[in-house]
Amino acid sequence: MPTSLVTSNSLLAIDVGASNTRAVLFDVIEGEYRFVASGIAPSTAEAPFKDVSEGARNAIQVLQNILKKTLLNSARSLILPSQPDGSGVDSLVVTISAGPAVRTLVVGLLKDVSLDSARRLTETTYARVLDAISLSDHRKPEQQIDSILRMRPDMVIIAGGTDGGASRSIQKLLDPIGLASYLLPEEKRPAVLYAGNAKLVDEVKALVGSLASSLHFSHNIRPSLETEDIDPAELELAQMFINIRKKQLKGLDMLDLWAGGHTLPTSYATGRMVRFLSNVYGSNKGLLSVDLGVSAAIISAGFKNKSVLKTFPQFGIGENLPGLLNYTTLEDILRWSTLDIPTSAILDYLHQKALHPSTIAATKEDFVIAQSVAKQALFLAMQAARRDFPKDAASIKPTLVPLFDPIIAGGAALSDASRPGQSLLLLLDTVQPVGISTIILDQNNLMPMLGAAASQNNILPVQVLESGAFLSVGTVISPVVSARYGSSILKAKVIYENGAEAAMDLKYGFLETLPLASGETGRITIQVARGVDIGFGPGRGVKALTVTGGALGIVFDGRGRPLDMPADPVRRRELIKKWNWTLGGG
Repeated sequence: MPTSLVTSNSLLAIDVGASNTRAVLFDVIEGEYRFVASGIAPSTAEAPFKDVSEGARNAIQVLQNILKKTLLNSARSLILPSQPDGSGVDSLVVTISAGPAVRTLVVGLLKDVSLDSARRLTETTYARVLDAISLSDHRKPEQQIDSILRMRPDMVIIAGGTDGGASRSIQKLLDPIGLASYLLPEEKRPAVLYAGNAKLVDEVKALVGSLASSLHFSHNIRPSLETEDIDPAELELAQMFINIRKKQLKGLDMLDLWAGGHTLPTSYATGRMVRFLSNVYGSNKGLLSVDLGVSAAIISAGFKNKSVLKTFPQFGIGENLPGLLNYTTLEDILRWSTLDIPTSAILDYLHQKALHPSTIAATKEDFVIAQSVAKQALFLAMQAARRDFPKDAASIKPTLVPLFDPIIAGGAALSDASRPGQSLLLLLDTVQPVGISTIILDQNNLMPMLGAAASQNNILPVQVLESGAFLSVGTVISPVVSARYGSSILKAKVIYENGAEAAMDLKYGFLETLPLASGETGRITIQVARGVDIGFGPGRGVKALTVTGGALGIVFDGRGRPLDMPADPVRRRELIKKWNWTLGGG
């Protein structure tokens, strides 16, 4: 990289999570940007502090102690820019996921068209749709107004009307919103985003402009019945979210001031990084990022012509955990367990973890329950996200996930680099990738920070990614097949850089590994049984394919897609234990 492209500017990134706040320093070392260190402190969004800047200062203090470098002045304010004596940093970016899900009302003309688009837009941030209004809504206007007054939305998203289309219908939908906003106390009025027919901007300003806490406009997310374009509206929604959070969380306005306005929702910053990476890789396969944290499960995927960002607060593993039972059963959670645990123990865990999301499992039973809950939450998030993956994405079967390479995993439940086998099994069980994929652990949860940093410095993310700041778990080969348990489905041979060879015979229902160290490459030849598909067509293998190593080498998942698990609980628990041991778990 020419040195002229790298200005020696240090960048501090702060991520304010629901449980922890993280401060990460990126700086130029030997002419290239590197991830230097991170400091972590408990978040202070909740009582007794109720001030997110306090947790940020504490995280910076920890980072300061690690680096032996002064970042805060005597008043505990960040030193910006860096000083001749080496103290301070040159720039700051902030990402945030802390705080309750934003209460949202979506409004659209047609239930299966603009209203669906408005819902999909809402799912790009930490929001929860509490009500929806469309032309097919059979409630009287006064009933709609009563509903809005009861729910007191923080945000209203309005879509509908193709560009140049009719306008009377959308005006009819705006009346209840304007009246309800008028009846709400001024400080409780919602922020409004209009992303519909551009011809109606003036009418929207007249009907709800003076009655909204803030009014935002974006390109029409449904310019025609056949076309959906929510990308431009995502950024406007992200900025709305930050403004709402500033009212809800003390101290965020100060952090945003330090950052010069470079504050983004963690989910949006992650989605931005995925879009950037999918352009860099330029593969026919998609690129997938999964992040399972306390606030939400975030699924972000980049494809050739489309990106998908899904944020699911209902599947976060923090204060929303008891609500998980609105989407699943205790028995479904228990199917992932290696121990015979009563359902009452799962129920107790959900409520205790919701009250104390930062607690760490103290017993083996607690750890198994935590893993089982995390698996079910991520499984549900993946199932929900898959519905919006493009139909023309490269895939082996339309009923399975598309082909992804790489798959990047982060968040509280997935980024534990001390247990890469546990993290990988959690991914394999929930994402259920197909074909050949490289699995990468974002053990420092850098993805959103790099996404936020990209707006300040587009060279920094590229160089940090190439520096080894992420942990490569290895290459995973997941054949699509249904066969008799124990029957041979695939034979593989790896030739290493030093000329040595290793071979493996994969049987249906088994996980197997072949060693291949991080930083090394090997050439693999695979022969598959009849009907087995690893991404090249049924019955077609591959010769001398170059694969990269990682913490677990090359992993073969012969358990079928969708994942084939025994109905008998005793046999299922024994199999899960066996799979754990294969990947180095306990």
